[in-house]
Amino acid sequence: MKRALLVIDVQNEYFTGALPVSYPEGSFPNILAAMDAAAANGIPVVVVRHASRRPDSATFRQGSPGWELHPEVARRPHDLLLEKNLPGSFTDTNLEAWLRERGIDTLVISGYMTQMCCDTTSRQAFHRGFAVEFLADATGTLAFANSAGAVTAEELHRAVLVTQQLMFATVMTTGEWIGSFR
Repeated sequence: MKRALLVIDVQNEYFTGALPVSYPEGSFPNILAAMDAAAANGIPVVVVRHASRRPDSATFRQGSPGWELHPEVARRPHDLLLEKNLPGSFTDTNLEAWLRERGIDTLVISGYMTQMCCDTTSRQAFHRGFAVEFLADATGTLAFANSAGAVTAEELHRAVLVTQQLMFATVMTTGEWIGSFR
């Protein structure tokens, strides 16, 4: 098994912007712990940053404060900084080629939001033949309500984790993941 850690969209938008992640508590420190453990163990780290394609977007507008990586993520070492415009980290990017060139066969999913970019990227990886490890406490989301209904952050997060474990990924905590290569 040759792993790479994906740190998906850990941008200011989820801390000080329009989409404050609220669940699970402690997801951000766990993301940082995963990054530190990966770096200490020679596991490549891919930092993914989302940018809206709309220049007038209220969220993730390129160059805006919300688009910037969280400073703690930005200062940590990474092997690739990947820019994307859609939820899936494989869509219109060089991620797959980069992984294949390095013989990576297992992707570790961390970041935001659980049900959007993390879930989509995990499914894309599975469809491309990669094994996936989904960090339950190093991904996160917030509550949503729209014309289809409402869901709490906890319900939404748990539903995605259960679905991921059903077919697409091995769901584990950050501590379990770090313990798996010690």
